[in-house]
Amino acid sequence: MARTGTTALWVARLSEVVKILALDTTSGACSVALHCDGQTSEQFVAAERDHTRRLLPMVDAVLGEAGIGLSQLDALAVSRGPGSFTGLRIAISCTQGLAFAADLPVVPVSSLAALASGARRAHPEWQGGAIAAALDARMQQVYWGVYSAESPHDSLVPEAVADPLRVLATMTDVALPAPLYGAGPGWHYEALSAAALAAVDLQAGIHAYDIAELALPLWQDGSAVSAEALEPLYLRNEVTWQKRQKIRS
Repeated sequence: MARTGTTALWVARLSEVVKILALDTTSGACSVALHCDGQTSEQFVAAERDHTRRLLPMVDAVLGEAGIGLSQLDALAVSRGPGSFTGLRIAISCTQGLAFAADLPVVPVSSLAALASGARRAHPEWQGGAIAAALDARMQQVYWGVYSAESPHDSLVPEAVADPLRVLATMTDVALPAPLYGAGPGWHYEALSAAALAAVDLQAGIHAYDIAELALPLWQDGSAVSAEALEPLYLRNEVTWQKRQKIRS
């Protein structure tokens, strides 16, 4: 794999002759990836702002590098959340617009599952363990889930928003596989330093590359939805409701 500058380009061999374009603006980054005829490539920019301005040019660049048009894709993929309200809405709205324009299905992918998959890709030494992915949900809470290599799409505990003490209690109550690793900025809370983790990567982030890879088997299993049926998963419904009310007013 190769990585250059602030924009990363990752390439890996995959086995299926399928074209899936994946988008993500869930957290402090903007990325677009294309799984095309057995390869996945990605453009990734660490940027807290300007996601709306950056995203469509990145889509054009990724498709242009592959020499294909939007209508030649089989599906789109996007992070369904959980994550930042604004970040999720930007990627999902853009994906819906592209899907309507090209009459394409959309594969929603868990942002936490993508975070765990990216951490496993970055840390080959973690291959034998499960990964607890955590995003900072603010208000002294985290979004979190636990993912094994055998079941990278489905969390071993229900994906949830919880305070650090509740996370620790759940990790104690549930028989999680060992070794267990931590990935994501949500693990920065001091109380979570008591978690029984073999190692933690606070810098792990969500990449469209991993959304594209996770989307492939979901698309094959018929898990795609129509553009109008695509909905974000916030997990914190009361905060979402308050923000929607402010937007409407």
